[in-house]
Amino acid sequence: MKILVSNDDGVTALGIKVLTETLSQLADVLTVAPDRNCSGASNSLTLTNPLRINKLDNGYIAVNGTPTDCVHLAIRELCDGEPDMVVSGINAGANMGDDTLYSGTVAAAMEGRFLGLPAVAVSLAGRTLTHYGTAAAYTLKIIEGLKRYPIASDQILNINVPDLPMDQIQGIRVTRLGTRHKAEDMVRTTDPHGREIFWLGPPGIELDVGDDTDFYAVAQGYVSITPLTVDLTAYRQLSKLQQWIEKL
Repeated sequence: MKILVSNDDGVTALGIKVLTETLSQLADVLTVAPDRNCSGASNSLTLTNPLRINKLDNGYIAVNGTPTDCVHLAIRELCDGEPDMVVSGINAGANMGDDTLYSGTVAAAMEGRFLGLPAVAVSLAGRTLTHYGTAAAYTLKIIEGLKRYPIASDQILNINVPDLPMDQIQGIRVTRLGTRHKAEDMVRTTDPHGREIFWLGPPGIELDVGDDTDFYAVAQGYVSITPLTVDLTAYRQLSKLQQWIEKL
């Protein structure tokens, strides 16, 4: 089995190191990731500049691009034969609810799926971010299960693991995405030269935390697995929109 590993925290992040080492127990692993932190890059591609690679001493490959760039380049040019799966992570922090729209971790997995491969994204959810080994162990367990029970071709799995020791994890729950309140206001300040600058404000607090959501599962100590589809069509609105268009 061959697995392509990527992330959005950068090629030197602790999460990708632990994930690569753990998955190497199961498969031949190629690790290709951004040469810097690209959190929040979503599905962006680099279109106006060339991509360059740098092979590190540990065998990982650093790319001066986004997570999506890394997966696309790896599958098309860097892999020795097409991998069997793309695994993105372990992200330093949760990717739940609305946050998945911005996540470079999720986007890397999505790019694997766009190119026809099974893909999962895995994140460690918590504040101190200590137990990467727990997240890696559950990722390994889930991938072993996917070998027997593959996911649908239009989906990826978004996995969020509580930052807890293995013996404190309550189990695994299949969940839907929760939602947040709107983000806080921008932070306005000045740089050392007195010029006005802005920082993104913190994300809004959880709004929909029903007991079937990813937010709820992780808060209760469960590993959350949410199937995500790449089709953004709002099918329930198609007939209503058609009726509205006909009245124009």
